[in-house]
Amino acid sequence: MTKPKQIRAVGYVRVSTDIQVQEGVSLDAQKLRIQAHCTAMDIKLVDILVDAGQSAKSLERPGIQVALKMLKQGKADTLVVMKLDRLTRSVKDLGFLCETYFCEWRPWSLLSVSDSIDTRSASGKLTLNVLTSVAQWEREAIGDRVREVHAGTWNKVSKG
Repeated sequence: MTKPKQIRAVGYVRVSTDIQVQEGVSLDAQKLRIQAHCTAMDIKLVDILVDAGQSAKSLERPGIQVALKMLKQGKADTLVVMKLDRLTRSVKDLGFLCETYFCEWRPWSLLSVSDSIDTRSASGKLTLNVLTSVAQWEREAIGDRVREVHAGTWNKVSKG
């Protein structure tokens, strides 16, 4: 009996602020968790790509673009992230990724370590969609709070 083909993965890590980039703790922690997960699951980690100081509101990031290209070029079968919000906080972008890369008729899958998402299963796909909706809501709620704080500050200054 032949041994099944080992899954090849490209890891992807991201932080959004320069402070996180300088501290490096968050990037290193993400890398270590991805490496440990791949080792535990007998997945060959071919590379880990980094987008330091990049927001997840868009897919226009150099690291994620290279990772997706690696899937298309057959250099990896799976994209592994530590947490879904490291990949995207946009339902629109998640929809694009699912339709283009992680749907049933595509050969690639998405694994999110902390979220226990594996798009090779129907339950993994459902979990992915629910968590992305929550992540987008969280990003919008943070934006609302920031605008409220600025509006409150502006009102105090302008009335002063």
